[in-house]
Amino acid sequence: MTRQKSVGFVFVEGFADWEYGLLSGSLAEWFDARAVSLTPTGEAVTSMSGFRLTPQRGADPAENADLDAIAVIGSDLWATPRTPDISALLCTVEERGGVVGGICGGTLALARAGLFEDADHTSNGREWLLKHEPGYAGAARYRDVPCAVADNRIVSAPGSAPGTFALAFLKALYPERAEHVAEMERLFAREFS
Repeated sequence: MTRQKSVGFVFVEGFADWEYGLLSGSLAEWFDARAVSLTPTGEAVTSMSGFRLTPQRGADPAENADLDAIAVIGSDLWATPRTPDISALLCTVEERGGVVGGICGGTLALARAGLFEDADHTSNGREWLLKHEPGYAGAARYRDVPCAVADNRIVSAPGSAPGTFALAFLKALYPERAEHVAEMERLFAREFS
């Protein structure tokens, strides 16, 4: 019997409602994983659409020693001076061999943590990322593509790519279940065929 994996989702004020659902739902339904909601301080936050989310815990690394992976969900807050610093949590998960992903504004948290230094990555555009995080380590490895990019255990995506973000994240977290993820990809693709 394979151990159930735990995946943390970091939400901040104004989080993007569409960026996490395919991943969190797929993890729970098709991979029997446990999705855990986090906010930097453990306090409730409100999404772009006005939905209120009460997290299960905060972003202290000690509180999250059970996580096999972490996904940082986008929000306009990541591109402001009020952005929270969750670098310790992201680096701790990565150092343990876990998957670390960011979508849309969440990619700024990965850039600030130095996780793009040795990883191909993408975001909402090269200029957008450099505007908000000038001179970040690994800028030369930016890939200007409309879909998610996975480099080993680092996964990134523009806000317009929640489908490929979910698939790339699942491939990184479950490399032994590549055929299962490919089946999901075919299922998702049917909508656009």
